[in-house]
Amino acid sequence: MSTNQPLAERLRPHKLDEYIGQEHLVGKKAVLRKMIESGNLPSMILWGPPGVGKTTLAKIIANTLNRPFYTLSAVHAGVKVVREVIEKAKKQQFFNRPNPILFIDEIHRFSKSQQDSLLGAVEQGIIILIGATTENPSFEVISPLLSRCQVYILKPLEREGLEKIVSLALEKDPLLKTKKIEIIENEAMLRYSGGDARKLLNVLELVVNAEESDPIMITNQKVTERLQRNLAMYDKNGEMHYDIISAFIKSIRGSDPDAAVYWLARMIEGGEEVKFIARRLVILAAEDIGLANPNALLLAQSTFDAVHQIGMPEARIILSECTIYLATSPKSNSAYEAIESALTKVRESGNLPVPLHIRNAPTKLMKELGYGKNYKYAHSYEGNFAEQDFLPEEIKNNRFYTPQNNTHEKKILERLISWWGKRNWKK
Repeated sequence: MSTNQPLAERLRPHKLDEYIGQEHLVGKKAVLRKMIESGNLPSMILWGPPGVGKTTLAKIIANTLNRPFYTLSAVHAGVKVVREVIEKAKKQQFFNRPNPILFIDEIHRFSKSQQDSLLGAVEQGIIILIGATTENPSFEVISPLLSRCQVYILKPLEREGLEKIVSLALEKDPLLKTKKIEIIENEAMLRYSGGDARKLLNVLELVVNAEESDPIMITNQKVTERLQRNLAMYDKNGEMHYDIISAFIKSIRGSDPDAAVYWLARMIEGGEEVKFIARRLVILAAEDIGLANPNALLLAQSTFDAVHQIGMPEARIILSECTIYLATSPKSNSAYEAIESALTKVRESGNLPVPLHIRNAPTKLMKELGYGKNYKYAHSYEGNFAEQDFLPEEIKNNRFYTPQNNTHEKKILERLISWWGKRNWKK
């Protein structure tokens, strides 16, 4: 093994028993391990953050099952390359060999046409597809392909797993084990890794290579100083990623357009995925602006669609417009509060029966049992409103939605009072 390889590559495991983390998938008697051991492998999508072992797991599966293994990067492989790999896989079927595995890294970056080119081969069993993605496959993988794959979620590594990886590196790596290395403190290494094994090993290697003392004493201070000199100010996959997106969201929620655009610029300059930013704007529009300005959600959704279609560099302008609009909009979290309150009540009360008068009654028997009896059809009444109970009897007096003090919701409150004057609406 070449010591010129990065430490993370030198330590890449080749067997399931060497694999650290993801016990819920590959631990003893776990679902994916059982499939691997049986040889009955489905096409699958491995969804999880960077550095949790998606690529490694795919290679281990191929090694364990002795399957031909093809790997493509969605960043570089077009439809033509995909079809060439599928043709190679077809030719191997004549030699009575097991179906090859096609591993596609960052499958969320494949266009619709690229994903379409995989459908036939997956459906016919010509290949076993293993796709790796850091993005929610429900958004990024086309439905026909997703329906033909199992989705397995990989989690960030916990402290125990990360510490085990560091110990393994010091004991097994041919280069590190020749040095005297003492881990005095490991909190900074673990924090900067963010649950990413590859990043953890990169940090360890960076600090060790920078030290000339013998023995090498690793402390939190040394790790922090070394990283501040060597790492970019924005790391879209690390701790700074979460700090900056938090600052961005809180600036918009706090109605400061200047701060919001600044943090947006930091993300863009750092190479953040623009669709990730746009998704967060859609969530924020509903959670923090909501009914104070319902158009905010429409604009945020339009922003997501436009960014998806156009991409960078022009997407920065669209994101800026949406960010400023949301930051300068009136704020309300009444929709968020309403659903949280309702969910709490559901968990407390269980599955309460639907009142008979608002049940569906498609059959004669249901009508005889009282389904739909005495239901008042709102459009048959003046003002398209008829007072009646819609909640289960046990909680009929509960209020979940409380209009907040903004222009739009003041009008909503007036309307609710005109309909439900007897209710305890809070002003």
